[in-house]
Amino acid sequence: MRIGEDLKLFRGTSTPELASSVARHLGVPLAHGTVSQFPDGDTRIMIEESVRGADCYIVQSTCAPVNHNLMELLVLIDALRRASAWRINAVVPYFGYARQDKKVQAREPITAKLVANLLEKAGADRVISIDLHAGQIQGFFDVPLDHLTALPILGDHLRQTDLTDSIVVSPDVGRATEARRLANFLNLPLAMLYKRRTSPTDTHVTHVIGDVEGKRPILIDDMISTAGTMRQGIEALLRLGAQPDIKVAATHAVFTPPAAERLTHPAITGVIVTDTVPLRQDVPHVTVLSVAPLLAKAIRNVHQHASVSSLFTT
Repeated sequence: MRIGEDLKLFRGTSTPELASSVARHLGVPLAHGTVSQFPDGDTRIMIEESVRGADCYIVQSTCAPVNHNLMELLVLIDALRRASAWRINAVVPYFGYARQDKKVQAREPITAKLVANLLEKAGADRVISIDLHAGQIQGFFDVPLDHLTALPILGDHLRQTDLTDSIVVSPDVGRATEARRLANFLNLPLAMLYKRRTSPTDTHVTHVIGDVEGKRPILIDDMISTAGTMRQGIEALLRLGAQPDIKVAATHAVFTPPAAERLTHPAITGVIVTDTVPLRQDVPHVTVLSVAPLLAKAIRNVHQHASVSSLFTT
């Protein structure tokens, strides 16, 4: 079935290249709209074509600057709703504020739930995202959320490399399920780091579960922010006899300082990420894989009322 003329694909300013690539894979032009700012910094949106009765998709990661990009997404949704769009789909490859998914200390907000409420209140009828930091965020929404995964994209790339003596390593208990799926996909053994969080941005690796001696580790996570967990994990693996030939893989290359410095560790021979977040730091040995084909398939299936479940798994 061909993509109908009633599909409108809009891009925000956080991931314009990714949105353009999605449009190419779908074989549709980007819809006409302008995103700008008033002199005082307020976001200004102009939808420059009719969207009445259209199935609209907005590609916008809520990455840094998070608040600006989130507000831009909300205003885009509101503009389309007021222009009588039939359905508004927020395609949020990287979902910001996902780390605030529960109360760790007294009087803390659950900001991921707040963002879900904001998207729904603005007028989003569906959300499409990739590798949420916490799976329970799916339950924060009362509208459909299609939670895709980039693990097959990362796995297909790793399959083309030399995996002799390799082992997949989860950075913590929370990512063990995803790490196991990748290990099964690559037919490799699995190990896991045990870490203790010392602050909202710092952790301390205390144990390594599994035999890593003589192995070439592949560290897999949903995101790399400051790379503190990766750096400590690498040091722990080397102390236990792992080979100084370590690959680091993640879906979201958030890369906040000092990530670039930490990822220059001499034992790191490859950093594999996707384009859900534009690269803002120069990191050695980095390979960027595109999620555009995955998003295009999801959008095509949603638009044509076909199943999306096949895109959820490795």
